[in-house]
Amino acid sequence: MNKYVCGVCGYEYDPVVGDPDNGVPAGTAFESIPDDWVCPICGVSKDQFKTE
Repeated sequence: MNKYVCGVCGYEYDPVVGDPDNGVPAGTAFESIPDDWVCPICGVSKDQFKTE
């Protein structure tokens, strides 16, 4: 699974780790994250992320 990086702040979403603090369990592919999820650092939407 690819990692995705926020184009605004540089936060890296790693699907192996997920984002458990914000309801995204480990093993969740970026494409499977709900559309209303936002970057936990700067709050931008998923469309601001680029694949690494």
